[in-house]
Amino acid sequence: MENTIRKQIFELIDSDYQKFSSALIPNVTNVLGVRIPELRKIAKKIAKDDWRTYLETAEDEYFEEVMLQGMVIGYAKTDIEEVLTYVAAFVPKIDNWSVCDGFCSGLKITKDQQERVWTFLQPYLSSEEEYDLRFGVVMLLIYYVETPYIDRVLMLLDRVQHEGYYAKMAVAWAISICYIKLPDPTMAYLESNNSLDKFTYNKALQKITESTRVDKEVKTLIRGMKRR
Repeated sequence: MENTIRKQIFELIDSDYQKFSSALIPNVTNVLGVRIPELRKIAKKIAKDDWRTYLETAEDEYFEEVMLQGMVIGYAKTDIEEVLTYVAAFVPKIDNWSVCDGFCSGLKITKDQQERVWTFLQPYLSSEEEYDLRFGVVMLLIYYVETPYIDRVLMLLDRVQHEGYYAKMAVAWAISICYIKLPDPTMAYLESNNSLDKFTYNKALQKITESTRVDKEVKTLIRGMKRR
């Protein structure tokens, strides 16, 4: 099966897109240049077929092969426990922000299984591995920025201690999403915060001010909160 899949991927290589996408993921050198919608089409076909065999035998040589596996896990129709088994096996393969964030956005089963997935995510949120941690944080910002979870989300984000750029950026992004969706508790958190490092705190403020969903007056206030 895998040789056929690789053949399909190779047939979709776009050299111009390869240059574009490689520039966006500077630490990755194995990008072939296949557009995400094309990979999704392949993933949906695999998910309707023998996806378990595919995931057990899939190769990881190219960026697109890893991305495709993540997509298939997201599309697979099975129970939450089996999905989480495959998620746990996949997360160690994540070595860039693009695979991480694409994988998280595909795990839509989380919407119906919030408490189960919440428990599953906890070890990742205290991991020393940069992309394990980013996985946990991006899952929070996609699926848990809502009233029942907001206080716990902010508490977990506040506890993240990692020097990795992509971990810090994920936390800043998550805090900005918290502010955009639930400004009152997030503003209270930002105003009293003294534990986030300066880079992450200021990046969170910057991301809030870049949002089109935040008023001009509020942006001025947020800019004034920057740490010097």
